[in-house]
Amino acid sequence: MAPGRYASFLPQKYRTSTEPESTTWRWRDNAVHVARAGAGDSPFKVLAVHGAGGHSGALWPFAAFAATRGAEVLFPDMPLYGRTVVSDPGRVRYEDWVEMLCDLVVSERQRDSRPLVLFGASMGGMLSYEVAARTGQVDDVVATCLLDPSDPAARSAAARYSFVGRPAPTLLKLGASVFGRARVPVRWLMDIDNMSADPELSALCASDPLGGGVSLPLGFLSSFMSFEHSAPETYTGPKVTLAHPAEDRWTPMELSIRFLNRIAGPTSLVLLEGCGHFPIEEPGVSQLVSTMEDIARSHGWNP
Repeated sequence: MAPGRYASFLPQKYRTSTEPESTTWRWRDNAVHVARAGAGDSPFKVLAVHGAGGHSGALWPFAAFAATRGAEVLFPDMPLYGRTVVSDPGRVRYEDWVEMLCDLVVSERQRDSRPLVLFGASMGGMLSYEVAARTGQVDDVVATCLLDPSDPAARSAAARYSFVGRPAPTLLKLGASVFGRARVPVRWLMDIDNMSADPELSALCASDPLGGGVSLPLGFLSSFMSFEHSAPETYTGPKVTLAHPAEDRWTPMELSIRFLNRIAGPTSLVLLEGCGHFPIEEPGVSQLVSTMEDIARSHGWNP
């Protein structure tokens, strides 16, 4: 689905015609699609990470704007999403996402030593936190959400039906033990209808065959719901900035803030005013841009 469909929901001043360069990164037996843009002489790089209802094309309008402002941007499609091709879809698990991103970060740092900022949207926020904690090779983390699946309240928020969230690890583990490779539409189990405050954007995400319209193995969902992320109390990674939509109807900001407050390292909190889970509204979008620009300046960016 063309990024232009998604760009049309952003304020006009943040729309750009910058197209991604589609590249392929071989990881294990998979062909990972990585969208790239921006100058190779930029003082820093941004690695963007999508969540369960998106892909690089859906969030490319944000990446494209960052590229026009001087950042070098790379945006992988996680296995089962976007244009990434996996050898055995039924075997993909959440741990694969974590390990793939860790390996991509290491690969990028081997190419050059420029500061690397991880920007995680939705479920990508916890992925970015985890990768920073594991690799020690990230210079900043920005997340729109920090939804910890070990928190029963967070699971209830993520689930399409809240009463399923608390027993989800047990129920999914039982189901995955027999039907782990069976794939079900992600929108059956997660509340993608609240992806945005704009019903048209939510419908676009939910029907996108590269994003919210994909089907995930029960084993993947089970592995996510039972995953134990690195303990925030012992976190020694870079600063974590939570830029959370203030009007998020899918993942309430209180849950993300609760995790943020447990992080031992440096943190900051920015509430994106007027924004739903997929931040497209003003003044929140401009607040997100300002937050990213402040981080860019700390890494040598001079507009």
